[in-house]
Amino acid sequence: METNYPTTGSESTGLHKGGTGSSSGSSSGSAAGSSMAGSGTTAGGIGNKANRMRDELSMLKSDLDALMSHASTLNENELQEARDRILARFSSMRYAARGIAEQATKQFSQGRDMTVDYVKDKPLQSLAIAAGVGLLLGAIMRR
Repeated sequence: METNYPTTGSESTGLHKGGTGSSSGSSSGSAAGSSMAGSGTTAGGIGNKANRMRDELSMLKSDLDALMSHASTLNENELQEARDRILARFSSMRYAARGIAEQATKQFSQGRDMTVDYVKDKPLQSLAIAAGVGLLLGAIMRR
């Protein structure tokens, strides 16, 4: 699961491949990013994608830390190659984050629209529910 960026001597930088942490290590950062920006619209789907995104960010941070600790031992071409790989992973993660944000926005809009429709259809029941929730929260806050 490590990418063997060229280093001087036999040491490895310990940088991860661009995948999502699979043991095969064959997926690339852009493939991981595009799979995270899929079309699932459930809250669980967004939560799973957010967890994968968090894992990817953690691996990217580890990669950057490893690169920084070995940067003095790399030549110009090796540094450029490592930089390009990390930027490609960052770009795919940014694309995935946009997809997650779009899905969350759609879900929020749907929830807001459903709430507005419910209040329009049943205004007295909505008012009673709001008053009950307010009383319950007031009682809890008073304690």
